[in-house]
Amino acid sequence: MTISVDASPSGGGNPNPACTMLRVDGTRIVNASGETVLLKGTAIGGALNMENFISGFSGHEHEHRAQMASVLGADKAAFFFDRLIHHWFTDADAAYFASLGLNCIRIPFNYRHFIDDMNPGVIKPEGFALLDRCVEICARHNLFVVLDLHAVPGGQNQDWHSDSGISRAMFWDFKDHQDRAIQLWEALAAHYKGNPVVAGYNPLNEPADPHKTASGADGARLVAWYEKAEKAIRAVDPDHMLFVDGNTYAMDFRAFPERPLPNTVYAIHDYSFFGFPIGEQYEGTQEQKDKLRAQLLRKIEFMREKGVPVWNGEFGPVYQDERKEGAEGVEVNKKRFAMLEEQLKLYREYGISWSIWLYKDIGYQGMVYVDPESAYMRLIRPFVEKKQRLGLDFWGVVNKDGVKHLYEPFAAGLKEMIPEAYRNTRYPRIWTFERQLERVVRECLLSEYVGWEMAELFRGKGEEELEELAGSFAFEKCKMREELNEILRKDAARK
Repeated sequence: MTISVDASPSGGGNPNPACTMLRVDGTRIVNASGETVLLKGTAIGGALNMENFISGFSGHEHEHRAQMASVLGADKAAFFFDRLIHHWFTDADAAYFASLGLNCIRIPFNYRHFIDDMNPGVIKPEGFALLDRCVEICARHNLFVVLDLHAVPGGQNQDWHSDSGISRAMFWDFKDHQDRAIQLWEALAAHYKGNPVVAGYNPLNEPADPHKTASGADGARLVAWYEKAEKAIRAVDPDHMLFVDGNTYAMDFRAFPERPLPNTVYAIHDYSFFGFPIGEQYEGTQEQKDKLRAQLLRKIEFMREKGVPVWNGEFGPVYQDERKEGAEGVEVNKKRFAMLEEQLKLYREYGISWSIWLYKDIGYQGMVYVDPESAYMRLIRPFVEKKQRLGLDFWGVVNKDGVKHLYEPFAAGLKEMIPEAYRNTRYPRIWTFERQLERVVRECLLSEYVGWEMAELFRGKGEEELEELAGSFAFEKCKMREELNEILRKDAARK
């Protein structure tokens, strides 16, 4: 039996049944009564793990926090970030989300809320307070929660969202980093053991481990870490499911062993270039639909062979600013929505649970976004526009043509210094030399320098002003991306 969800809210009511403990049964996720549960949700990224394109800064979260503390002072910076996190997700957000018939919130969080790098053996209680608040809000609105460790010591991948500050995943090179992450999961498992609101634990977001197995596949240390983490978590909490991402940004399962982990959902991320402003745009041709299907089937091959459930932990296009782009922006967004609907159709066909990226941001991707006329956006808009011109954020930049006259000759000159045979040896090998250079020079080095400019915008502001700025993220002051949310509501209503 599959639970059908009435996604037509009655007076803003909640159509979701009360949460019960979930578990894996073959290819299904089931509740305490043995009924199939498809998790359909979103992530509140940008709150407990901040990302540059989501809230507007450049570079990495720990750099942004340090720059703000330098300009504002430690106490006022802490006040601002605490209030920002508070307003990011409240009962009003959860009530709206549940009214759409959606039933799960993925909570990305940064290890720094729990671990001080200078005192790594102590788990800080402040981190639990932050997570508990979100879990309790979700409980009041019958929303399941997936706890997602999005950033670990040293960084589990090469990108900004693992908050390492560099373009290397040092997590895989230091056993102490790996052990600290397991220590954290043991503490989390002990804290949330028996909590039916928590659907399960997502031990690592988008791991990218370059170390080879005997067969030559990337991911040898990842697989070993998963096996160790699973045993440690199960020793404390034998009941909650695990949501295990594939290697190389949740896309590659070639290193994974023949025998799946028990009570485990295997996770992919299913972004398509059709949903981004680079390359071919989605026109709904049969060839493009076939490509979306082939991309998905490649990623879920391991799960289909092993007979285990699939969770698509991230997907979704980015959107044009229709206020700026006018009719062209409207037309582009129609294509992005059409691509999203085609993806959702595939997920229904293959019985895949999903979590769309993203719930709230400053306007690129979110179901809900900050009002362009809010105090926060009025303050940071010139900085965001400069980031666009400089091409600093991989995710949030629509057009990098403004700086190609600088970078293309630079990249070409550097490339000539490297014998062709060695130009694609750096992991992830799916990235070109130019992409590797862009990560290091623009998204790490230059972003850190330029980030001071955003911090300076806050100089001299008192707590009342900081509260107003943080309050720009409150649900009541945000805008809804109505077309996107209607697509998700209709999908939630389908069995």
